[in-house]
Amino acid sequence: MGDAFWNIDWHGMFVPTHSLLELVMRGTITYLAIFALLRFVRKRQAGGIGTTDVLVIVLVAEVAGNAFAAEYTSIVEGMVLVGTVLFWTYALEWAAHRFPSIERVLRAPTLVLIENGKMLHRNMRAELVTKEELMAQLREHGLEDCAHVKRACMEADGMISVIKTEGHG
Repeated sequence: MGDAFWNIDWHGMFVPTHSLLELVMRGTITYLAIFALLRFVRKRQAGGIGTTDVLVIVLVAEVAGNAFAAEYTSIVEGMVLVGTVLFWTYALEWAAHRFPSIERVLRAPTLVLIENGKMLHRNMRAELVTKEELMAQLREHGLEDCAHVKRACMEADGMISVIKTEGHG
């Protein structure tokens, strides 16, 4: 236990074994590819948090976790990948905030599910929302009948917002 316990491979921990530019490119391609795939998955799949949030959590956990395992990569390589993921997260959020045309591509549009008390079945089918699921959401907002709903929408984050008709608020 003596030598193995105190012997630290400082060189292996901090000296990259791969090209840092290659790591940035791999991180960039992986991030953008997964982002594109998740963007076109139905909104409900993301739940209550945004697609970008899910992507960042998963990718940062993966690349940071790999930096802990000595047989895989150095800490520097792991931090380059984490930095790449965080850079693209910030860059895409900044671009979406600054340019409306980019925001339309990056963020799913709001989809109306109920308009003036009428369920829009075509839109419900598009997001795989059943009548029972929609009614459960209405009950959570204190409504038992969609006739009392001015508008209900599935938002970009997968949550359903409800605007009640006058007199039911």
